[in-house]
Amino acid sequence: MKKYTFLFLPLVFLITSCSGSKSVSMNNENTSKTPFVWEGANVYFLLTDRFYNGNTANDVNFNRTKTPAKLRGFEGGDIIGITKKIESGYFEKLGINAIWLTPIVEQIHDGVDEGTGLTYGFHGYWAKDWTALDPNFGTKEDLAKLVQKAHEKGIRIILDGVINHTGPVTPEDPVWPSDWVRTGVVCDYKSFENTTMCTLVDNLPDVRTESTQEVQLPPFLIEKWKKEGRYEKEIASLDEFFKRTNYPRTPKYYIIKWLTDYIVEFGIDGYRADTVKHTNEDVWADFKKECDYAFETWKKHHPLQVLDQNPFYTIAEVYGYGISGGQDYDFGDRKVNYFQNGFNSMINFEFKWNAAQNNYEGLFSKYSNALNNELKGYSVLNYMSSHDDGQPFDANRMKGIEAGTKLLLSPGMSQVYYGDESGRSLVIEGTNGDATLRSNMNWDDILNNQETKKTLLHWQKLGQFRKNHPAIGAGIHQQISSEFYVFSRIFIKGTFEDKVVIGLDLPKGKKEIPVNAIFENGTKLKDTYSDQNVEVIDGKVSIDSDFDVVLLERT
Repeated sequence: MKKYTFLFLPLVFLITSCSGSKSVSMNNENTSKTPFVWEGANVYFLLTDRFYNGNTANDVNFNRTKTPAKLRGFEGGDIIGITKKIESGYFEKLGINAIWLTPIVEQIHDGVDEGTGLTYGFHGYWAKDWTALDPNFGTKEDLAKLVQKAHEKGIRIILDGVINHTGPVTPEDPVWPSDWVRTGVVCDYKSFENTTMCTLVDNLPDVRTESTQEVQLPPFLIEKWKKEGRYEKEIASLDEFFKRTNYPRTPKYYIIKWLTDYIVEFGIDGYRADTVKHTNEDVWADFKKECDYAFETWKKHHPLQVLDQNPFYTIAEVYGYGISGGQDYDFGDRKVNYFQNGFNSMINFEFKWNAAQNNYEGLFSKYSNALNNELKGYSVLNYMSSHDDGQPFDANRMKGIEAGTKLLLSPGMSQVYYGDESGRSLVIEGTNGDATLRSNMNWDDILNNQETKKTLLHWQKLGQFRKNHPAIGAGIHQQISSEFYVFSRIFIKGTFEDKVVIGLDLPKGKKEIPVNAIFENGTKLKDTYSDQNVEVIDGKVSIDSDFDVVLLERT
């Protein structure tokens, strides 16, 4: 949401290999089994409502028939639409190995105007009932199928979790009881307290996540569950949770329970946590503990569906955090280490600036140094554009090739915001605020626009190379040549070793790439960008292609 709005265990090989990947173990035995490494994941972030409409029958629910401001109502995108694109191979071609969906829980039924026009909860951040899916997004059967189809292709699913606030109050959506939420002073962000114990904006009730007072369920929620015929089931589930954990029945533990239920039921692989800096950090330490328990419970009950032994992964949205801050976020009067309070990774709001202000070597070396030193064992999620950042790297979509190269070849995790790969417009006439960043996915351009196809192909080549090589995002970077920019990445974990050599801004036509620091003479390599096989002779390889990019891997 605007202005506000997760570990390193020994790796094991995937049961099924990633298509086209090659690596070499420490004992020099060839293997095509590339492990999935969260720290180098290629994550696709999409607004569920704006990606693809797979079922037009669920486009209108709860009498949401008022006319919203431009791009501020439900547009029809849904879980079925995402599943269809998974089945079509769209994400595989793009080298995506994790998909992050905006929240899919039931939203407030009415719309509100926050100063940018009538808006419905299409974005998912206005929860009314955490235990239900919003029918505009789909059903729990739809979600089960999405996770199944994604896992069949080696793609992890990350859901988006909100603990900090409920949805706005409307005539159709009553405020939660005063022992659950505060509706008073708006945050001024000048101190820790004035960032955590306040409402983000007017009419966005703030959950009392710091409260130690036990609370009863809101009357409207009890009435809703009874009407839907599931009151007894929900109460029994809550009783079981609080008996097992011995937690007090405070607001944060109810919501933690409701969010982690999606792990137990569907086997999702990670959570991106919203508005993290607006609660005390112990909220997220507790959240991670319950996520881990839920994930282990799911794996115990679904042994044949377990992809690997990676633990549950959590990513923090601490608005304004940058990699230069190391493990800390500074509130001015207090620093907080969220990595040590439940998170494996944090969204890196600094990356777009680093990408704009540095050349390739400046960017890549900075990130490799940080991630292999003060942030070792953790990661950051880099992005070029996002749903609530009004200053993207390439607002006018004039630098699609450069954006793809810098994002997908940088150390850390990469966040491909839907349409980054296809030049989806971020400037939409007639919109107010962040609606301009949230247009519908430009599928027609992908089919019919030649420039879009060219940009997409570049993102696909780099994305697949990244997916097949953990060294790109999780390895150690080393420059090989500055005359023509050539560098290596090496990732070693246990008996697994992954080495690649990459050249950028190279002359088109014939070119020689020095690789002797990484590959011995006689080694068979492939440039996956031009699809050419070569051999190391006299410490280098010779390639004749019309491209200025070379991506070298062992054959």
